[in-house]
Amino acid sequence: MRLRSALVALLCCASFATTAWSAGFLRAEGKRIVDETGRPIILRGMGLGGWMLQEGYMLQMGDVGRGQQHVIRGKIAELIGEEKTARFYKTWLDNHTTKADIDYMAASGFNSVRLPMHYELLTLPADKEPKTGVDTWHEDGFRRIDELLAWSKANGLYLILDLHAAPGGQGNDLPIADRDPSKASLWDSAENRRKTVAIWRKLAERYKDEPWIGAYDIINEPNWDFEGDGGGHGCKEEKNAPLRSLMMEITAAIREVDKRHMVIIEGNCWGNNYKGVMPPWDDNLAVSFHKYWSVNDRPSIEPLLKLRDEHDVPLWLGESGENSNVWFRDSIALVEGEGIGWAYWPLKKIGFNQPLEIRSNPDYAKVVAYFTGNGPKPSAAEAERGLMKLADDLRFENNIAHPDVIDAMIRQTHADETKPFKLHVLAASGGEVRAVDYDMGLNGVAYFDLDAANYHVSTGKERTLWNNGRTYRNDGVDIALGEDGRPYVSDFKTGEWLSYTITAPADGVYRLELEAAGKQPGSATVIVNQAPAFTAAISASNGWARSGGEVRLMAGANKVTLEARACDCKVAALRFSAPRR
Repeated sequence: MRLRSALVALLCCASFATTAWSAGFLRAEGKRIVDETGRPIILRGMGLGGWMLQEGYMLQMGDVGRGQQHVIRGKIAELIGEEKTARFYKTWLDNHTTKADIDYMAASGFNSVRLPMHYELLTLPADKEPKTGVDTWHEDGFRRIDELLAWSKANGLYLILDLHAAPGGQGNDLPIADRDPSKASLWDSAENRRKTVAIWRKLAERYKDEPWIGAYDIINEPNWDFEGDGGGHGCKEEKNAPLRSLMMEITAAIREVDKRHMVIIEGNCWGNNYKGVMPPWDDNLAVSFHKYWSVNDRPSIEPLLKLRDEHDVPLWLGESGENSNVWFRDSIALVEGEGIGWAYWPLKKIGFNQPLEIRSNPDYAKVVAYFTGNGPKPSAAEAERGLMKLADDLRFENNIAHPDVIDAMIRQTHADETKPFKLHVLAASGGEVRAVDYDMGLNGVAYFDLDAANYHVSTGKERTLWNNGRTYRNDGVDIALGEDGRPYVSDFKTGEWLSYTITAPADGVYRLELEAAGKQPGSATVIVNQAPAFTAAISASNGWARSGGEVRLMAGANKVTLEARACDCKVAALRFSAPRR
């Protein structure tokens, strides 16, 4: 979807999740986050992952090193030289997130944004400081935060600062913090911990009077074994004493200069192991947890709810995502039902399952193939061209919008009815409806697909791809791109169905032909306004074939459903002829 038209449509027509701006500083009050008037606030946001800190998987480079930014940057420098690499990274920072992205978030119904920060944008690494214990500050990094804050304030969005990569790195999941395992970690170096505290004191000094700074998320996803072998990520820790001690020290440093902003803490084991971390040490503190690939029922968050009740602190789902629309909708409905806000991950990346998609390009694909051992070395000119094209396509106006993702996060959590993905208005001569442009809504309401989400953390089974073509839309419906570049429904299985809202110019009988094919002969039934119309035979073919029948449409809106009866099929389009009256 073109971004300009998408933004206009959202500004004009969206049902906003928050209809009135919040008032003043956020704070923790008992089990709720409230604004300065005491009104409870449900934070609905996206994380700007990939902007100030790249993780390899977002670049299709998860196998380069272990996906750390510094490894990828080094590989790029080997290809195009350090000067051009620096130009690429500056352009990346300039283009990834702009005011247009924040305008789009606000128009979509979000009321907050989480900024994952790499400490190196703000200060030098400890081992590169000219004088030990004396911090060198990078004004350009703070300037970029200032700009984001200005864009957020203009849209009434709270900005939550997240130290995503702490000095030395806070865990054994290396890409998260861009950690170099050959160097001292955050936990192995007193100087790294001192610098982490200093960063937060500096941020608090700068933003202490800014009410649109929503909170300080002080250490993202610690994952570290402090005592014994717990798999390397702190999931079996019982005491977590170093983590509690450092977070208390950070909080104390913040409070020396800033008494008003809420502090957000994260437990060990990617933000979920709070053994030994509690009780709270500050009266304006919220507890973050992260949730990925698990079932969406109350027992899945019961330990966190118990923690909330026991210590009378608010919870915040500070990071989640990387799943299907079904999973997004169900997880958000779950936490909002408990009065818990959320920030999903990320706003944009190369890929299909987030609000904005960054386009790849052929020259960049050569770079990825070479780095991952799947292709020859590109020339320096090819590599530079591909990287700079990618950096240009980071800009909002060059992204691909996925309105179905936003619809699942914002509207579907509060409404069961369907909504057109695209307007299908037939002309007097008829028209074509692409099979992939079925209505937006819940699985079982707007469409039905047998594989709708990935729950591998809960099931222990392999990851489910849901849309196994990984393109165009983020429901369970499987979609692929044809040789002509147009998307089609690629795996339409018996029992699955798709519904479309179609506007007809007049009452009448229309000829409807399906453009479809099967791995073996099959059939699909067309249902119009809840009444079966006809069953179309689908032939076995590698190409496309047409078959159809007649349907009676009313003038105005009609609901047309295509149901796979005996089918292992692919479907490209529904084609309507001129009406016969």
